[in-house]
Amino acid sequence: MAPTGKKAAPAKGRGSAAGRTRPSLSPRLIVEACLELLDAEGADALTFRRIGARLGADPTAVYRHFRNKDDLLLAVADHLLEESLEGFEPAADWRETLRTLFVRNRTVYLSHPRAAVLATVRITRRPAEMRVIEMVLAALSDAGFPPEEAVRHYRALVDFMLSWSCMEATYLALDPGTRHDDESAWSGAYAAVPAGTHPHIAAAAPYLASVEDDANFHFALALMLDAIAARAPTAARAPEADG
Repeated sequence: MAPTGKKAAPAKGRGSAAGRTRPSLSPRLIVEACLELLDAEGADALTFRRIGARLGADPTAVYRHFRNKDDLLLAVADHLLEESLEGFEPAADWRETLRTLFVRNRTVYLSHPRAAVLATVRITRRPAEMRVIEMVLAALSDAGFPPEEAVRHYRALVDFMLSWSCMEATYLALDPGTRHDDESAWSGAYAAVPAGTHPHIAAAAPYLASVEDDANFHFALALMLDAIAARAPTAARAPEADG
């Protein structure tokens, strides 16, 4: 598990071969080393032997903090959520709380795409994830939803953000040549589709290549929040006009 405390201070009396002190192992240091390995080399590099080597420690030392590789992966997933929550405070408006939170989540996932591909499909059962769930449910409660309805809207929103982030992270993990070929298809293959067989694609072709991923996410998130606001009980209880 990735705690929210400060990084461990160097252990007294423990030195490397060069005579320099090394920080004692802690769950956070292990998780950070794991994340560095994922960023650099992907999931295949995630072994206790490689993690121990990166930290200058015996691999068995990692087992003192994590039962197995899956336990470590869940800690990494929670660490990403923790990173997205740094400095975040809910806004007075429930919509702004949800918008900012999900934008932060996505930003962190895309900064670690190889880790995000693994993390976005897991339920960590750890502190940062519980904070996110509590914040989302609190925002939906502020919108007027009772617990049962809040949970349904929570799942729709969070699954949207996780699925979108996983899709983008998977794409970012592709090699640059493959990404370039896919991106150029909008201004190439689709722009050349004949109007006789695909009239709607032909009419939309000038605009297909102009949609940017970042703007598209914000647009889709706004659609979700608009739909929830329209269904919110507080909107239904708005005072009626006199007359």
